[in-house]
Amino acid sequence: MTEQNTPLAGLRVLDLGRYQAGPRCALMFARMGAEVIKVEALNGDESRRNGPTVRGQSAYWVQYNSGKKSLAINLRTDEGKEVLRDLVKVSDIFLQNFRPGTIDIMGFGYDVLKELNPKIIMINVSAYGQTGSMKDQVGFDPIGQAMGGLMSLTGTPDDAPMRTAFPLIDRITSLHATIGALAALRERDISGEGQTIDVCLADTGFTTNEIPISAYLGSGHVVQREGNGKGLGGTYQTKDGWIIIAANNDAMWGRMCEAVNKPEWLEDTRFSTRADRQANNDALEDELTEWFSERNTRDAAEHLSAHSVPCAPVNTVEQAAKEPLLQEREMMMEIPDPVAGTMWVTGKSIKFGRTPMVVNPTPLIGEHTRELLSDVLGYDDEKIGSLEDSQVIKTTESTPAAAD
Repeated sequence: MTEQNTPLAGLRVLDLGRYQAGPRCALMFARMGAEVIKVEALNGDESRRNGPTVRGQSAYWVQYNSGKKSLAINLRTDEGKEVLRDLVKVSDIFLQNFRPGTIDIMGFGYDVLKELNPKIIMINVSAYGQTGSMKDQVGFDPIGQAMGGLMSLTGTPDDAPMRTAFPLIDRITSLHATIGALAALRERDISGEGQTIDVCLADTGFTTNEIPISAYLGSGHVVQREGNGKGLGGTYQTKDGWIIIAANNDAMWGRMCEAVNKPEWLEDTRFSTRADRQANNDALEDELTEWFSERNTRDAAEHLSAHSVPCAPVNTVEQAAKEPLLQEREMMMEIPDPVAGTMWVTGKSIKFGRTPMVVNPTPLIGEHTRELLSDVLGYDDEKIGSLEDSQVIKTTESTPAAAD
């Protein structure tokens, strides 16, 4: 697929990110049609070796780097740094998620970048931010869940604090970075100048728990851990699995009473308001538990949905992978892969009405090095050959086909 008619056609992003929070931001730019250059070491980004693997290919690596171009370069050399400086001059965004201060030591702090290109937008992703008393500490996704209080509210009341099964904080931080960069691009259209963006895992952790924190700061109210909840906002076991319902407000309460054939509940003063229903939840719980236990998950979900009651099966990974909606909405797409043959990757998480999203294969190490140095920077074959002979860069001529 050509990227010329995509939302971000013509933008160039230098992706020096590692793991998830940084690279997933760059992935969003790639999906929207920007040229994203994955800057990695001569032996490849370390996450290329992260499990799980599919026919020798890292599912982890593919998810966050499909559709990018690989520039394999040794940034510990002066020649390698000169190549990156040349790319900064012709790029729009520079993304990095090293520990604060590291990128300055490498010679690519914002003061240097804006001298090379006043319009450059620098995205800084870190554990605790570029400022503040904790900025020099390292961390990964769970620190955001812990710092912000999310872990204290996750799980059942008798459990230890629990983190989510997937890196929620990384994912949200990457979206904060993407949104911030898009806003900075818009502002640049007005001012003509770039700027820095500072997002971090700790900040994201606080946003995931913003309502309980607000309640405590405002009135001292302490939200308690509830697990999956009970009554009209909880999970129930069926004959063949589990289902979750979310029917807490008054309108949905009426639909739920109709769906489970309990019209008398509507006349019961114990259930008049949401607060009443929460206070008298035990009176509902036994009958709801029995109602669900007599039905299969799909049957119960279809019946409740027919009455406009919000509900969904609690899928296993296998069941989620087989959900028709997954492919109907192109949320996972099978694309060519140079290692595994084909791989399933995150697809079109945003649906534009007129312009397409771009879902292309994952690059081999250094697959686009020669192309970028020749076509973007104008280096001749002699210079590229000299850099490769000096082990400043790595190139490969193998190029898989693109996916539409």
